[in-house]
Amino acid sequence: MKLLGELTKVRTAQAQVAAHRAELATPAAALLARGHRYPLATVGAAAGAGFVLGQLNVHPLRVPGLGTLLGGGFADIVAHGARLLAELGAAGGDPQA
Repeated sequence: MKLLGELTKVRTAQAQVAAHRAELATPAAALLARGHRYPLATVGAAAGAGFVLGQLNVHPLRVPGLGTLLGGGFADIVAHGARLLAELGAAGGDPQA
């Protein structure tokens, strides 16, 4: 019986992850579409943020908890997800239409 209870918890967690993923897909696709429409603004914002953080001597690994996330492969997961969304957005057209 304990195994069935654990299996129910796993399936519930999987359903929650799928719901959250679907909830975030639309804003992420819109953000990527905006980046495709305004690439200079995107690059400018990233460069500006990097410059400000560099001037403040803020290194990502000095932010509490961020080093663990980056070391754990979180950045790779986010990059892969962003690339997948970009490819789906490019193949499917404009998500705002």
